[in-house]
Amino acid sequence: MKVKDIMAKNIICISHKASLKDAHELMQTRGVRHLPVISENDGTLVGILTHKKMISTIISMVTKYGTEILARKERGQLIEDLMDTDFQKITEDEPLKVVVEYFIDNKLGCLPVIDSQNKVTGIVTSSDFVKLCAQLLSH
Repeated sequence: MKVKDIMAKNIICISHKASLKDAHELMQTRGVRHLPVISENDGTLVGILTHKKMISTIISMVTKYGTEILARKERGQLIEDLMDTDFQKITEDEPLKVVVEYFIDNKLGCLPVIDSQNKVTGIVTSSDFVKLCAQLLSH
């Protein structure tokens, strides 16, 4: 099996120029925990924003500034200043055996899937592997 067999293809991405408030709302309304961050200039993958990173930033803001001005502070915080830029990415043809080992060894929550132009074509999450496991166990 390959990455393309289990990856999510309807990906929600966010611009590197978007605000933390935009990301917060997007994660809440769309029910996602990982946002590939793409460049507004050419649409290429430039980073990853995780739910964990977003929540820790919001908690820090609440601690420092209080809840009264949280929304304003979130709007002023750009994704490009929060996103992880040191991350792994994979292609659709990567064997799942290799990817699962990588997840186990690195305790990752997601891996973005890209094409040859560094454009996001999908995402593989630890949840995708749990779903695969459930399918295999039901057979």
